[in-house]
Amino acid sequence: MTTSERPDQPPRPRTIPWRARLVLAGLFLIAVVVVLTTHRMLTDRFTENTRNRAELRLLLYSGNLLSELRQNAIVPQLLARDPTLISALNSQDYARSTQRLISFLDEIGAASLTLLDRDGRAVAATERTQLGTNLRQAPYFVDAMRSRDTVFKVLRQEAGQFSFYYSRRIEGPSGALGVILVEVDLQKFERAWAGISDAVMVSDSEGVIVLATEPRWRGLTEAEALAREPADSAIERAIDATSDWTTLPADAYLSGQAVMRVEGRVAFRGWRIASFTTYATVRDKVNGYIALEIMGFAILMALAFYFLNRRATSRMMLFQRESAELRALNARLQREIAERRRVQETLAQAEQTLQQSSKLAVLGEMSAAVSHELNQPLAAMKTYLAGARLLLGRNRPDEALVSFQRIDDLIERMGAITRQLKSYARHSDDSFAPVDMADALASALAMMEPQLRKRKVQITRTLPSGPVMVMGDRVRIEQVIVNLLRNALDATENTPEAAIDILLVAGETAVLTVRDNGGGIDNMDKLFEPFYTTKLPGDGVGLGLAISSGIVNDLGGRLTARNAEGGGAVFEMQLPILTQETPEETRAAE
Repeated sequence: MTTSERPDQPPRPRTIPWRARLVLAGLFLIAVVVVLTTHRMLTDRFTENTRNRAELRLLLYSGNLLSELRQNAIVPQLLARDPTLISALNSQDYARSTQRLISFLDEIGAASLTLLDRDGRAVAATERTQLGTNLRQAPYFVDAMRSRDTVFKVLRQEAGQFSFYYSRRIEGPSGALGVILVEVDLQKFERAWAGISDAVMVSDSEGVIVLATEPRWRGLTEAEALAREPADSAIERAIDATSDWTTLPADAYLSGQAVMRVEGRVAFRGWRIASFTTYATVRDKVNGYIALEIMGFAILMALAFYFLNRRATSRMMLFQRESAELRALNARLQREIAERRRVQETLAQAEQTLQQSSKLAVLGEMSAAVSHELNQPLAAMKTYLAGARLLLGRNRPDEALVSFQRIDDLIERMGAITRQLKSYARHSDDSFAPVDMADALASALAMMEPQLRKRKVQITRTLPSGPVMVMGDRVRIEQVIVNLLRNALDATENTPEAAIDILLVAGETAVLTVRDNGGGIDNMDKLFEPFYTTKLPGDGVGLGLAISSGIVNDLGGRLTARNAEGGGAVFEMQLPILTQETPEETRAAE
């Protein structure tokens, strides 16, 4: 102690040593470098993940759109051969024609069906307000009367929406009798897309927008739409969310704000599809991680200051400061510790909130993709719940428990459906892809599970040990398998011990055999003809096997049927087997 200091006076506070200052400065620089580097790396990573999810959703949207267009493309050709409609045009007696078209509507899934006579007058229609309307000058009537093939037309309506039509001329012995008109319902995709955070537009080969989640974009090119109407729904939300996200490279600019643009191709007449996705989720995730890092470095700095403070306190104790000052210092330290504990608790709550927000964001993105796949299990669950309510009302709780068990099985099925979304999203737009017939069969059986359980049919499956690969469209192959299983269920409806045998073999071709123990096939010659059916009126119009046969033919195979020796019917679907070269053969070919 120097002569200028007295024992009854507190010592002068000492500054932080220069070595400690260097350590703190280095720690601060390290924190800045780590935060900046992490910010860039996480931004690139989450941006790429967001783009991949947007591309995956775009593939799903374009696949659904193409499937709807292809499904309706074959309808005019089938209806043009309907003997009832041809007879009505010949006799000009249309009393039952409208009811005939209405009976087709639910099974086909089109927006509307209209029958025009040779003068262009609507003589039968599912939309009764169209009856008697003269459509002689309509493009779809004029082009259909001039062509022998199915004609596709896109017409803009007064409300700004577009209507999509397939039309085909109906031939008679004396020439053209009229035109069958099928309106395709593509507006349902706009309604489905409107429930997500992205904005979606579909343009034709000339670049004109025909479908969009923003109604004011229809009829414009993409550049005109973005310049005139900068979206007041999904894209506006994306702009608001990214107003301060100016460091990211923008794919498209709306009102000076950046959003991510992803474009794809629809394998139909040069159509293209594009979506605009916000960077909000990227920003939230990056900011969450950066906040954790900053909090970690702040705690580290606080600990460094804490130890320096303790060292200074130990030095000050050497000078025997008054007890009051020591108690005051101790109280201050306690308050700092309590404050740090509150900071840690706040950090833990912030981490939980961040995790919950991430889960909700992922659930929001997946909900639009899985909603249409869960309709059938949900409908079956509604049926089981109604049955359970009726059984409980009749004081039969044991039987009601069976219904609840079935509901539990359906819930497991819904989980399986969500795991299959990736395979549906990989659906190719313009070419076939390798398909495992065993996987396609399993998916078809899973979709038919409620009907199979309700009927209590014995299913016997015989499958090879390895995969049976074919080149084709998995969705259409599953459609054929479901049609064969439905026919087998209908054939065994009155059979006491209904049974269905399924056999899958692989040789020169892949052969899937479905056999039932029903009554067999009465008329083998007309089995695959359109509109031939043995069902009661209202149960079907005879298009299932005709469409299935057309699908198998498109895949390069054939669909055959015969009566079994012991009774029942046997259907065989044969497809070309997909051969895979070994790695040595591949290198030799190269």
